Amino acid sequence: MASALGAQVSVAAPIGPGSYARGSSVKGNNTVNFCNKSWIGTTLAWESKTLKSRHMNKIFSMSVQQAGKSKVAVKPLELDSVKEPPLNIYKPKEPYTATIVSVERLVGPKAPGETCHIVIDHGGNVPYWEGQSYGVIPPGENPKKPGSPNTVRLYSIASTRYGDSFDGRTASLCVRRAVYYDPETGKEDPSKKGICSNFLCDSKPGDKVQITGPAGKIMLLPEDDPNATHIMIATGTGVAPFRGYLRRMFMEDVPTFKFGGLAWLFLGVANTDSLLYDEEFTNYLKQNPDNFRYDKALSREQKNKNGGKMYVQDKIEEYSDEIFKLLDGGAHIYFCGLKGMMPGIQDTLKRVAEQRGESWDQKLSQLKKNKQWHVEVY
Repeated sequence: MASALGAQVSVAAPIGPGSYARGSSVKGNNTVNFCNKSWIGTTLAWESKTLKSRHMNKIFSMSVQQAGKSKVAVKPLELDSVKEPPLNIYKPKEPYTATIVSVERLVGPKAPGETCHIVIDHGGNVPYWEGQSYGVIPPGENPKKPGSPNTVRLYSIASTRYGDSFDGRTASLCVRRAVYYDPETGKEDPSKKGICSNFLCDSKPGDKVQITGPAGKIMLLPEDDPNATHIMIATGTGVAPFRGYLRRMFMEDVPTFKFGGLAWLFLGVANTDSLLYDEEFTNYLKQNPDNFRYDKALSREQKNKNGGKMYVQDKIEEYSDEIFKLLDGGAHIYFCGLKGMMPGIQDTLKRVAEQRGESWDQKLSQLKKNKQWHVEVY
């Protein structure tokens, strides 16, 4: 999300056939071992060294360029053979020490604030699925508990399980630097800045970072129907999981997942300079016009029908007839971003439902029952 949810997660990791657990192996033709940092298979020999230096600053730019080309081969395909999502392989008391590969500023000079794309090398030892989150433990002491480490901050992962280098060794985060401005003086107060977001945005290639997880199941991409419709609504860094979905759908050549449905992304940011991954998304639109739609709500540049600022809920209202018909047909709808986005969206959906002679409460209950409704806000 760069969603610093700022909470610790405690979910039991599933143990059993086709499941992940720290130190366990996935049996079959190939063996996956997370403790010795190696993959051993009939055709796969995995090196334990870090990414070569020539890749350090090219991964992100390469992935953007690739969005407009033919699909990319990914490895190891064993990442798609596991039937259950990995959960909490590494916990806060025993985090995994990963390495920063690159830190790239995502936004232009006129964007309010700074947002960075951060690629982390986990060596293939902390696998995840699209829609999950990593916990990050920033260095230093917890200011509220002297002598104790800082608490875990959760960030939605902004890449597929194969990472931006398509080799299963990296994960990417979309992080907005949290700063605080004194309301009286208007000046930045460094003592109140976000500890974790600033640590990540200030990181350099080669720096170490402690991670936990992966965590979360609510935002997992349902893949039982490759022709399903997925409506994604994001504000700011909430676009992170959707970038992972879209790369899986349109960029990667995954033999077991051939997307033929509709993906519809609504992204709300302040202005054009604040758009995140816009080049990737625009390329998908050019390459897959029948399978992808992309609508932007730029609050400081666009006006809604009433002359006010354009927010994502205004875009939802604009396309409400289509959205409701798609939901009636089984579409999944996802929301990710600041929790302040939801009241306005819920009010809009309720108003539209009433105009259609429907009860929004009943409709929402049915969507949740059908597992079509996915929300992760922070």
